[in-house]
Amino acid sequence: MGIAKYVRETWKKPKEGMPMLHRRDRMASWRKDPVFQRIQRPTRIDAARRLGYKAKQGVVLVRTRVRRGGLRKGKIHMKRKPSKSGIKKITMAKSVQRIAEERVSRRYPNLEVLNSYWVGEDGKNKFYEVILLDPSHPAIVSDNELSWVSEGNSHSGRAFRGKTSSGKRGRGLLNKGKGAEKLRPSLKANKNRGK
Repeated sequence: MGIAKYVRETWKKPKEGMPMLHRRDRMASWRKDPVFQRIQRPTRIDAARRLGYKAKQGVVLVRTRVRRGGLRKGKIHMKRKPSKSGIKKITMAKSVQRIAEERVSRRYPNLEVLNSYWVGEDGKNKFYEVILLDPSHPAIVSDNELSWVSEGNSHSGRAFRGKTSSGKRGRGLLNKGKGAEKLRPSLKANKNRGK
C-alpha cells in the first residue's frame, strides 16, 4: 500500500484519538486570509497528484473559499399556491466547486484551470484548492503530460466550459450506459433532454 492511500484514508476518516483541532485551527486562519490565496504546496498531496499536480514551474496552486448552503430566492406575491412559491430547497445547476474554479479563473486570466479539490468546510464557507497551469511557460510546453494545454485556443476557458472534473460532473458526462444517450456531445445538442 502506497503512502498516498494512507493519506487519503486519513482525510476520509480520521483515526481514533487523532485530534481534529489542527484542522479546525487551520480553517480559522484560512478565514482571515484573502479569498484567493496563492500557496506553495498542496494541503492534500494525494488529491493534488491524482488530479495532475506536479511540483514544477508553471504549475500554480490557489486556495479559495465560497459560500455554503442552498440557493434562496425572494418571495413572489402573484396569487400562487404557497407550495409553488419556491424559496427554499432550490438547487443551483452549478456546483459550488465549479463556481470556485470560475472565480479563480477570472482572477488569474493568463492561467488555465486544470482541476480542483475540497480541503475543508465550516459553517459558512467551503474551501477548495485549484490547480492552475501557465500555457506559455517553457516548463509546461516541454512537459509531455501537460503540454496539451498550450496547443492552440481549444483549451482556453476550461472552467467556464465545464471541461474540469466538477464541470463534467455538472454536465452529466460521468453517467454512462442506459439513460445517458442524450448527454453527448452536449445537453444543448439534445434539447436539454439529458438531465
